[in-house]
Amino acid sequence: MDLFDKLKELRQQGLDEIKKASDEKKLNEVRVELVGRKGELTKILHSMKEIAPEDRREVGQKVNELRDLFNTQLNEAKDSILAALVAKKMEEERIDVTLPGRKAHLGSKHPIYVILDDLEAYFIGMGYKVVQGPEIETDHYCFEMMNLPKDHPARDMQATFYIDDEDLLRTQTSGDQARVLEKHDFSKGPLKMVGPGKVYRRDDDDATHSHQFMQMEGLVVDKHVTMSDLKGTLEMIAKHMFGQDRKTRLRPSYFPFTEPSVEMDVSCFNCDGKGCPICKYTGWIEVLGAGMVHPNVLENAGIDSNVYGGFAFGLGLDRFAILKYGIDDIRDFYTNDVRFLEQFRKEED
Repeated sequence: MDLFDKLKELRQQGLDEIKKASDEKKLNEVRVELVGRKGELTKILHSMKEIAPEDRREVGQKVNELRDLFNTQLNEAKDSILAALVAKKMEEERIDVTLPGRKAHLGSKHPIYVILDDLEAYFIGMGYKVVQGPEIETDHYCFEMMNLPKDHPARDMQATFYIDDEDLLRTQTSGDQARVLEKHDFSKGPLKMVGPGKVYRRDDDDATHSHQFMQMEGLVVDKHVTMSDLKGTLEMIAKHMFGQDRKTRLRPSYFPFTEPSVEMDVSCFNCDGKGCPICKYTGWIEVLGAGMVHPNVLENAGIDSNVYGGFAFGLGLDRFAILKYGIDDIRDFYTNDVRFLEQFRKEED
């Protein structure tokens, strides 16, 4: 058999093997056998020196044509195999788009954050800015700047988690107020801020107490701020949170950072002031503490208390949620029971 007959036979044999290849692995084996570096066509090219000089040109041409043919057929076969695989996979994984979809289950916002977001939006609408400071606070900002020096007896009112002699888990968000007071430029306008966040106090957890809870403090400082401004602001907060028909009253109290100091009660929304177990038959429920900013607090921040005055208030977001939603155990806020949280879904809408 001469070389030209061998090329004809190789052509037919190669095309048959390409056609028979049923998968990509087998096709690659055929490719190596036909056009690989050690394939049949390469062997013929390496033996050109044994071919008569007058036939070398034609043999080289035939080999190149056959190589192009094999490569074309191999590529077409590969495309066909891959297309078949894709079609098979699509058939196996076919989705019936006419079937009804599964409704995604969305989580519910925590009731404390329902209250928090509502109050933040309310205060922003009144021109306040929202400030958040560090939960690990210094004794200087948490106490001393707020008129509570180290030997002050009122420190005994707040059992504190100390990290070292100077650093602690904040017992109140008042440190945020002190930091803002130091930096505020009154030439640009009054200071109006609220500071929400977690606070920590040594306490035994039970239905009404927790060592960690959420607080929001508010502060307004400017010239000619009066007690009537505070009273009007507190009444607006109470009516916004507990209903426009709520009555309010202020009672004298004591806080080291305000003078005078007051506590605000709202008329019981269960009995409408007539007396019931919720309000301990008084007709009133305590909701927050407030007062006029103590001059020492202003002076500690470098503000002239003879020119500027202000008011401050502090409310417990947990307590507001308890009162608003009738929750009887503060621990429900922290047990991550989905059934409990689901009750407040409509509050988000």
